[in-house]
Amino acid sequence: MNHPASYQGRRVVVLGLARSGVSVAKVFHQFGAEVVVNDKKDRELCPEADELTALGISVLCGYHPDDLITEETALLVKNPGIPYSSPPVQRAEELGVEIITEVEAAYWLSPVPIIGITGSNGKTTTTTWLGKILSDAGLKPIVAGNIGRPLCEAALEAAPDQWIVAELSSFQLKGTHAFRPHIAMLLNIAETHLDYHGDMDDYVNSKAKLFDNQTEDDVAVINWDDPECRAIAEHLIAQRFPFSLYEKLDAGLYIDPPYQRDSNGALISDETEELAERQIVFRQTDGEETVILPVAELGIPGVHNAANALAAIAASISAGVTIEQLRAPLREFDAVEHRLEFVRDVNGVKYYNDSKATNSVATTIAIRSFTAPIVLIAGGLDRGSDYMELEPLFKEKLKALVAYGQTSEKLANVANLAGLASVEIVEPSEDAESVLRQAVKRAAAIAEPGDIVLLSPACASWDMFASYEQRGRIFKDSAHTL
Repeated sequence: MNHPASYQGRRVVVLGLARSGVSVAKVFHQFGAEVVVNDKKDRELCPEADELTALGISVLCGYHPDDLITEETALLVKNPGIPYSSPPVQRAEELGVEIITEVEAAYWLSPVPIIGITGSNGKTTTTTWLGKILSDAGLKPIVAGNIGRPLCEAALEAAPDQWIVAELSSFQLKGTHAFRPHIAMLLNIAETHLDYHGDMDDYVNSKAKLFDNQTEDDVAVINWDDPECRAIAEHLIAQRFPFSLYEKLDAGLYIDPPYQRDSNGALISDETEELAERQIVFRQTDGEETVILPVAELGIPGVHNAANALAAIAASISAGVTIEQLRAPLREFDAVEHRLEFVRDVNGVKYYNDSKATNSVATTIAIRSFTAPIVLIAGGLDRGSDYMELEPLFKEKLKALVAYGQTSEKLANVANLAGLASVEIVEPSEDAESVLRQAVKRAAAIAEPGDIVLLSPACASWDMFASYEQRGRIFKDSAHTL
């Protein structure tokens, strides 16, 4: 395995600033590499550049120099969101330069075991919940990665008795080679990010890299209900720890009685009286069963959160947390910001922020979490989907749709086909904030006491906003100023 110290005196190019780029640039500079940082954005849009320049690191903004990647370049550390079609990345591939993401460098540095969490949906909730469980059990986790804090920072800070809990995207994992989490968690796989990966094979293979370097001493936490996850599990060397909502497992974590689903994999029902009976059960390989707690006692509701809880429990048990230590944090955990986050009640209408729902599967999960009539606010970056898979859900669950952004016409078409009586499109504007505020006002005008206004966009935010966090905070502020 490499280490940043092995690049002393050698040219390392960091492509893309942001927090992870700054962190990894500092690491290689600290270990004596000749670091060059490049970002295509103009200098005034790169506030991090001054900090690096003050350290003596070369920072080039506004363009990609033709001579950025040369035969003398020993390593390219790429911001995960930069596509592999980018000219500097293509040039590095032509010259045989090693290309990694910050995750790989952090693994080289880390003195402690890593728990890696990936999946199309539920990563942040599961990562945060797991962090709370481990913290309450005295295991001193450092939560980092795609959740916000750079992994290199966590690796440099970690003491020998700690764990790193890392949320990992497919973008980050695609740029790993030696990365080996002691506990690897695959929550689910849904069609998303195809504009980046090109096809599902590349997306799935990028997720599966989480397990590539695991050994028999490591643990793989797998969603046994997801066919793609189960297919990956067939080839793993690590100890498998499956979890299931729909099947009583010979060994692993499951719900008893199980939830039911139809031939298309959709949940058939989630009646309150059924929920009250359901228990989370841990069955060991010798057949011994332990009831952990009723599903109804979990701190956050929803079948999807029951799955997130199962994954967090499996990783916690694998890290040495006792069953008794699990129960309190499972009950006490509250919602994560931008994930079905309750905002406020205005004249009997409840407002929920689910800005993190950047694909149709996540929006489906959000909508199915409610029984009240829903006025949905949705739209965003157009990645080529027609969203027709949402038509039955819209017909069954929505009262109205307020659409905005690049996908507004597509989503409105689906809503019209579903027969919604109220479908509105907010006209585009250079002032993205005003568009979302107008969407909230229109939704508020439609909603009646007992209804829910739900921001669950089914799309990435980047057509109008810097991040889903920015989008969610504007929504919340809009709701609070109605």
